[in-house]
Amino acid sequence: MGVAAIIPCKDEADRIAATVRAVRGIDGVDLVVVVDDGSTDETAARAHDAGAHVVRHAENSGKAAALDTGVRFARARAAGGVGSAMAWHYLFVDGDLEESASAVGVLVPPVLTGEADMTIATLPPQKVSGGGHGFVVRLARDGIRELTGFEAAQPLSGMRCLSDAAFDAASPLARGWGVEVGLTVDVVRAGLTVLEVPCELHHRVTGSDWRGQLHRAKQYRDALRALRARGLSPRTVGRAARGS
Repeated sequence: MGVAAIIPCKDEADRIAATVRAVRGIDGVDLVVVVDDGSTDETAARAHDAGAHVVRHAENSGKAAALDTGVRFARARAAGGVGSAMAWHYLFVDGDLEESASAVGVLVPPVLTGEADMTIATLPPQKVSGGGHGFVVRLARDGIRELTGFEAAQPLSGMRCLSDAAFDAASPLARGWGVEVGLTVDVVRAGLTVLEVPCELHHRVTGSDWRGQLHRAKQYRDALRALRARGLSPRTVGRAARGS
């Protein structure tokens, strides 16, 4: 089993090269795939120059679609006999982590050794505080707890390492920004092991301006869709909205 790092991103030209270089240096990573999800800047070119394989979406299709594209690319290379690995574990990495992306390496060993089927990074307090009120996090945490009994410290964390079997258990992925909660619910329900791992990562924090509020609204919408599709009760939705 090799490790294929999948980096979904959009308009990250200023950060993607540093992220790719950091991920390429992680022990066990055999393949780095950047999925440029409809960027209008030089993200693809800079990722390629930094040593990544690049797959481009002509139009923005969302995070879940980008992750799926990256996994299909990795599987196609394995099936074609490119490299030594004929099957993969997958390391999902956000494109804006820059040099701190090297820290996601701690997610790999528990999956390689079979201790966990999916690891999730828990991040320290960020250098800049966000502008949200915790509605999306509460919804995600309460929903995961109701549906699986799993208590997620950071249910929206996108940095994960998972086995091929775990990815299949969660396929098709929940749409858009619901992908993280969908992954957790589906993997736990499949009887597989999920482990949260502290990880010294720093990324761009969503602010309190209108763009940040719009992003959080989309996160809430997609997380709610994913949880409802998996049987979330209306009571939990109301409780999360009230902040109780």
